Amino acid sequence: MLYAPAAFEPLTDEPWYEARVRDAVAAIVADADAAFDPEELWPADEWDGYEARLPLKNLYVGAAGVVFALDELRRGGLAETTLDLFAVAASALERWRAEPDVMVADLPEPPECALLTGETGILLIACKLGHGLEDDLRDRIRGNLVSEADELMFGIPGTLVAAVAMGWEELARESAAMLASRRGASGLWTQRIWGTSFQGVGTVHGLAGNVRALLQVDDPRNESLRTESAAVLARLATREDGLANWHGEGKLQWCAGAPGIVSAARDYLDEELLLAGAELVWRAGPPGEEKGHGICHGTSGNGFALLGAFERTQDELWLERARRFAMHALAQAERMPGRYSLFTGGVGTALFAAACVDGDARYPVLELR
Repeated sequence: MLYAPAAFEPLTDEPWYEARVRDAVAAIVADADAAFDPEELWPADEWDGYEARLPLKNLYVGAAGVVFALDELRRGGLAETTLDLFAVAASALERWRAEPDVMVADLPEPPECALLTGETGILLIACKLGHGLEDDLRDRIRGNLVSEADELMFGIPGTLVAAVAMGWEELARESAAMLASRRGASGLWTQRIWGTSFQGVGTVHGLAGNVRALLQVDDPRNESLRTESAAVLARLATREDGLANWHGEGKLQWCAGAPGIVSAARDYLDEELLLAGAELVWRAGPPGEEKGHGICHGTSGNGFALLGAFERTQDELWLERARRFAMHALAQAERMPGRYSLFTGGVGTALFAAACVDGDARYPVLELR
């Protein structure tokens, strides 16, 4: 079986209506504004705050991620926050430096340099908002060159994305060269995290995320990287009745499995295989309440695969399907308890809905504008 049907729920029959979408996004922003506390930042969901020191400050599930999303929605003209994002970003950094919210044990060294869970992501958002902390951010990016994680959350791919986002070509090339040199003969990287090692193909902990990061640096080797990576993904795919998933990941969500691979590899994956993965996402429907509506392992994350299929084929059917997922994700956000994080909460879902307005397949953070 390519996926577990019990983990998914029937898709809403509510049609796409842009005014409704804009109202829902505005409501998510207003709720985030109301939930903010100058001392406590945002409330932490139990899963988001697992083994972490509160309040959460990081980019993945903390204040920096919420600030990033609110700023993106403001820049896109979708909704205007009432918060002083410049000040909130400064507070998140100050709090992190006083008490880092490192989430779990057995993290690769140096954990403070990680993009999603370390100081790098917080510094990146602060710099994008105008804080003059570029030297600090450069130090964190360079410090991560020794990381053995070789994946997006903790390793060089994440800090490579940060260098690209800042327009630091030399530092991006240095990071890309180090990452490329550590690719194995099989075409995969070995991730060394949580006290173990493994080779993955997904976005957060594997090939698809690493290659997406590398392709953002102009390099003559990129064409062979695309070709070789497409071949690896074709070899490792599990296919059944015109559908496809990557069972090495064992899941059907953006961070692990077909949704993220279709999204991240949308411009080089064999088109038949890409559409087989996207079709599986569509037929499975939205994840249920256990996974939720967010962009990491929820409905919105899976929806980015449908946007990826639209970008590749320019077939409006895929945009219509992505928009149906957006309507469902917004409805989930309305009926579920408020959750204040970029990757698992309402503001990430708002970013997916905003992407569906324009049919923009670029994934937040991994493909920073």
